[in-house]
Amino acid sequence: MPADPALLFPNPPLDSLSTAFSHNLALRRGLALKFPREITPFAALLENTPAALTDLHALLEPGESTFVVSFNPLPAAPGIATKGPYGVRQFEFPADSPLPPLPPNIPIEPIPCAHAPEMVALTDIAFPGFFRIRTCEMGPYFGIRDSAGGTGKNAGRLVAMCGERMNVRTPEADFRELSGLCTHPDHRGRGYAPALLAHMLHLHRSAGQRSYLHVASDNPTAIALYERLGFQPRGEFPLYSVRRVA
Repeated sequence: MPADPALLFPNPPLDSLSTAFSHNLALRRGLALKFPREITPFAALLENTPAALTDLHALLEPGESTFVVSFNPLPAAPGIATKGPYGVRQFEFPADSPLPPLPPNIPIEPIPCAHAPEMVALTDIAFPGFFRIRTCEMGPYFGIRDSAGGTGKNAGRLVAMCGERMNVRTPEADFRELSGLCTHPDHRGRGYAPALLAHMLHLHRSAGQRSYLHVASDNPTAIALYERLGFQPRGEFPLYSVRRVA
């Protein structure tokens, strides 16, 4: 089937691997591109053929899984198992929309890559396996800590975070994907998610960048939050899981 014409980017992993990350994070073999396993579990096929999947097989480690966008069912290929599709919705924050206010009473701080293990531990509660030990290299991340733990060296545990993942550069703008948004279950209902999103939106606007994000089509709670903050839907694409089994 054809790509949804409303999509800002029909294939974000391909667009990101072909532009912003083409020189430093893109692994390529023939008709396939892929992020390193420890960065993020996403790849891209230049065509929907067994040959492209065979090239992707060569980039995958034994037992490794990744995700690819395809608007048609993936063909069979030796040593490859596929699942899906899974619906993913794309949203954009319009360049001319007013920014949501920044809550003055929620302290947000940068999270350096030295703290990657606790970022992985937090995100594994919400979406296991999607945030990896080097995902933080894709862009800045910011978080909120448990105030009961103090400050500085005595700062409490990380309880909420958000940052960037897919970066797509076009002649018109530098688009930054908001990603990794999550809050520990013990700290939900305190406005941390909208505060972090507002922080990122202000950061992007001040740098002349554009904000967009993705969410599972079956996550109405997150979709309602994004729409309430002013994000506009830009269509939906199918995502397939691809695993090297031999």
